[in-house]
Amino acid sequence: MTDVTDRAEAPTEQGPARADGLAVAAAPAAPDPRPGAPRAALRRGILIGGLSVALLVAIVWSAGSGQLQIPPGEVWASILRSLGLSDAPEAVPNADSALWTIRFPRVAMAILIGAALAIAGTVMQAVFANPLAEPGVVGVSSGAALGAAASIVLGWTAFGEWATAGAAFAAGLATTLIVYFASRSGGRTEVVTLVLTGIAINAFAQGALALFTFLGDTQSREEIVFWQLGSLNGARWSEVAVMLPLVAVGIAISFVLARRLDLFSLGERGARHLGVHVERVRIVSIVVVAVLTCAAVAFAGIIAFVGLIVPHLMRMVIGPAHRPLLVAGALGGALLLVLADLFARTAVPMADLPIGMLTSLVGGPFFFWLLRRTRKRSGGWG
Repeated sequence: MTDVTDRAEAPTEQGPARADGLAVAAAPAAPDPRPGAPRAALRRGILIGGLSVALLVAIVWSAGSGQLQIPPGEVWASILRSLGLSDAPEAVPNADSALWTIRFPRVAMAILIGAALAIAGTVMQAVFANPLAEPGVVGVSSGAALGAAASIVLGWTAFGEWATAGAAFAAGLATTLIVYFASRSGGRTEVVTLVLTGIAINAFAQGALALFTFLGDTQSREEIVFWQLGSLNGARWSEVAVMLPLVAVGIAISFVLARRLDLFSLGERGARHLGVHVERVRIVSIVVVAVLTCAAVAFAGIIAFVGLIVPHLMRMVIGPAHRPLLVAGALGGALLLVLADLFARTAVPMADLPIGMLTSLVGGPFFFWLLRRTRKRSGGWG
């Protein structure tokens, strides 16, 4: 006869045994706290993979298009020759010279600028907890334009070819810091105050820009206007080398801040309760946005709406989690700028359209649609 204690300790099919010998029903398996997580991960993977492939195709397509048409196979062959992996001769005369002197630097600049502006827009929208925010809110673009105009009109270009880009970068960064510290009160900043201060500084910068345009001669005015329209014409490897570390550092810091930016969606009070140092994250984020945007506009002029369009589109597809959103945003921004620059170079024969004009023509209607969509979701502006 089996002892009672043996039966009490033996497990049963219904579940573990209790001390009195009665079986306890097995607890059902805990449900997945995020039932849509696998689907969301799949969606993110598909989007990021698709953007990566599309960007690679756009790079080859853009590099081969222009007055000198270069087939995609020859573009790849030129890359392999530069890496020492092929000794095949050029199938198209002067293909290597055209690609490595003109086309590839321009494509590289488009990738860096598109990624920088998209990342800056993503971070700005997280800090403001508003999908309508973009880097221009804190005055970085208008400040950079003012610095470039001052360099052109006051003759600072005589100090070297980097004078205008350096003045634009410094002025944009300084304007952003002025906006932040001017809106700070009692050791903290409020989003509304930050926005209103940015509007005021933007208005002042635009007035000063108009003054420089008025004071300049005809050539200076043309340079100022052309700079504001934005263009990648004349991109060089030396500019890529200067811009690359700035963009890389800005993107790296953005990824470090990603988890904290996720908590900003709960509001400042909720983020503070979860241990986020809101002011510290905000100032670091604004400086990152300023560096990324200034690095972009210093060499290419003002390119509008990329920081607004791309983050919002990516968020609509994969949701608000910032780590995958930053990856998708960087790829999407790079893809958008490569395609926009390709169109700018090839749409009109023997002409190079301003890329900032193209992004504004696309971004304006999109912004209007975004406003209408936001209004319908919120039930009105009141």
